[in-house]
This record gives sequence, structure tokens and C-alpha cells, in this order.
Amino acid sequence: MSDDSFFREVNQELRQDQAKALWDRYGTYIVAAAIAVVVATSAYVAWDYWTGLRANRSGDAYLAALTLARDGRTEEAKTALARLEDEGYGAYPVLARMRGATLLAEAGDHQGAIAGFDSVSNDRAVPESIRDMARLRAGLLLVDHGTYADVSARVEALTAETNTLRHSAREALALAAWKDGRAADAMALLEQITDDEGAPGNVRQRAELMSELIRGSGVSS
Repeated sequence: MSDDSFFREVNQELRQDQAKALWDRYGTYIVAAAIAVVVATSAYVAWDYWTGLRANRSGDAYLAALTLARDGRTEEAKTALARLEDEGYGAYPVLARMRGATLLAEAGDHQGAIAGFDSVSNDRAVPESIRDMARLRAGLLLVDHGTYADVSARVEALTAETNTLRHSAREALALAAWKDGRAADAMALLEQITDDEGAPGNVRQRAELMSELIRGSGVSS
């Protein structure tokens, strides 16, 4: 036997002895870790499947409720949305609350709708973007069904330069100010809209029209 063959055999036996020693010492832990990985993977797959199934069911229920509302079956739509609020998954319960408030407004129950939007905007469990939208929706309703103070309490914070809803919030507040006889305040808000390069074209056009109407009424800014 050559020296190379002898050394290879010795090295192989040493490696086998080392592997056996390592297995004797850590084998139980290795098996336990492997089992833990399998169990964790299985649990994640099951959880992902279950949450996906719940989300799909809630999505189907939400679309069905929207269809009922679109078909004029308002009471059935309200019942379906109320059930989704209680039993839905993910974002669908809060979407159901928003849509339910909209149905109330469409049915002429403005105070009920405002209360519904206020409920969403005051719920800290709801994402801030949706809470802001609920504030704006309540404020828009209050332009016709509340006071300037009511509108301001909902949308004043949304008029900040960094808020994506600032254009609509300023428009709502300007309308409330004009209705309250505060023409100068209304004009200032309208100018913020027309001077804002980020304002959508339709909002800017309405702001320009409102400004002309206020000037035409003989009230200067």
C-alpha cells in the first residue's frame, strides 16, 4: 500500500470517528431542529392558506353587498355589510363600515352617516389613511348638514401641505366658510387650492369658479 493510500484511509477513518462523535453528542438536537423546521413550515403553510381563504370569503361577501346596493336592495346590503363588520377579515370590516355609512347618506340619513364616518375616524385600530378619508367624508356631509365649526373639527387637520387629501379638505372648509358668511376665509382657502400645483384639475376649476362667485356677490377677499 502506498503512503498516499494509507494516509487517505487514516483520514477517512478519522473523519468517520469525528462524525460519529458529533452525532452521538448533537444528533438529538439535530433531529429536534429538523422536526421543528418541518412543524413551523407546515404551520405557516396552514396559516397562510387559512388567512387567504378568510380574505377571499370576505372579499366575495363585500362584492356581494356592493351588488345588492347597486341593485337598489339597500336593506339587504346593510344587513350584509353589518355581518361583514362582525365576521369579516383583514380590511373588509372597516370597508364595510365606510360603505354602510355611505348607504345611510344616500338614503337621506345624514346624521347616521356622519356618526358612522366619525366612528371610523375615531377608531385607532383603523389605518390613518382610512381614518382621514372618514374625516373628509363626514366633513363634506356637514357642509350642508352642520356648521362651519363642525366641518372644521373634521377637516382642518387635513388641510396641511403634507396631507394628500388637502385639496378636498380645503374645498370643504371653503364651502363651509362661505356658507357661514366668512368670505375672506373662503377666498384664502380657495387661493391655496388654485396656487397648489399638485391640485387636481377639476378641484382647481371648482375653486376658480367659487372664487368668481364670491367676487360676483360683491364680497372682496
